Amino acid sequence: MQHLILGGTGTAGGAVARELLARGESVRILTRTPEKARGLPQGAEPAVGDLRDPGCYHRVFSGFDTLFLLNGVSETELQEGLAGVNEARRAGAARIVYLSVHDAEKGPHIPHIASKLAIEEAIRRSGIPYTILRPNNFYQNDYWFRDAIVEHGVYPQPIGDAGISRVDVRDIAEAGANALTRSGFENRSFALVGPEPLTGAECARAYSEVFGREVRYAGNDLQAWAREAGKMLPPWMVYDFALMYALFQDRGLHASAEQVAETERIVGHLPRAFGDFVQETATVWTRVAAGVG
Repeated sequence: MQHLILGGTGTAGGAVARELLARGESVRILTRTPEKARGLPQGAEPAVGDLRDPGCYHRVFSGFDTLFLLNGVSETELQEGLAGVNEARRAGAARIVYLSVHDAEKGPHIPHIASKLAIEEAIRRSGIPYTILRPNNFYQNDYWFRDAIVEHGVYPQPIGDAGISRVDVRDIAEAGANALTRSGFENRSFALVGPEPLTGAECARAYSEVFGREVRYAGNDLQAWAREAGKMLPPWMVYDFALMYALFQDRGLHASAEQVAETERIVGHLPRAFGDFVQETATVWTRVAAGVG
């Protein structure tokens, strides 16, 4: 079976691609340039194209069986996602697995979540067998904060004090590969969540315990966060993410017991714990800082 991965050059999509390759599956990954194709996982076939360019659709969406659809947060996310659905339908795809977001209905006012809700509905109406995966905030997002955590002793992601049920990308990868290759998950949505909700202070505390020194939570001031984020991110993305973090702070994003059970069912084991991720990550960061391996 040939799997076409859209979003396979990013964190979650790349993890799904590597999991499929490890299982001996055939994988094609959409990449916008031949230069980026050189960075794909070993064994993956590149499909060079851009979802913003309909001229490449017939070439990209051919010779595959299943589609893993992940659209990065962008100003054209909705257009790109709907293009993936429409072209999968035209090409006669046997299955779509779509990466959405946990409890998307709670954030219809947030641009990137509103896009996902619309894409979900298009998939349900497409007539193609589908699985919708709805992950919470990724543990691996913390990679972006390495310097703040390690060098400044600050955990900067403003997820608030209500708690969110963050998830390990490796669990997403296993869920995606299972949904693409196994039966029993068709025409359903699955939450992908961690075993327990985490606050910003609890994330900081986990790093403090592992490093043996204080890592403090930067707090819930979204204006201060936006000023810092604006040095690296475009204004539209800062606005979008600030709305998301405001939702986290105001209401949290807790998984129910049933949603934790959903995650276990499609992943095939208990969700990975944040403390274990932090221990592994801190070990790698420490080795890199020491110039070892």
